[in-house]
Amino acid sequence: MAIVAVFQGPTLTRKRYEDSVSSMMNGKTRPESPSDWPVKGLLAHIAGEGSNGFRVVDVWESDESFQKFGETLMPTLEKLGINVEPEIYPAVSFVTA
Repeated sequence: MAIVAVFQGPTLTRKRYEDSVSSMMNGKTRPESPSDWPVKGLLAHIAGEGSNGFRVVDVWESDESFQKFGETLMPTLEKLGINVEPEIYPAVSFVTA
């Protein structure tokens, strides 16, 4: 079952997001393809600035794939001073174009 992970909080900024991407994706500041991720299983990735701050929304094919990514992601976030706990929930529906 696909799962959704939403990251948002005062320590998550565009600059820190770009730094985290660069750290995990060989210097890129903006991902361009699911193959850029250090693990397989990403279905969708959206990042942007809203009225409540910077937010990242991921959809993963399974909880297992997201947990595997978390093994790389969480130490990277901690190192960059990003202290957010993602909101994680099962996707009831997932549609792509």
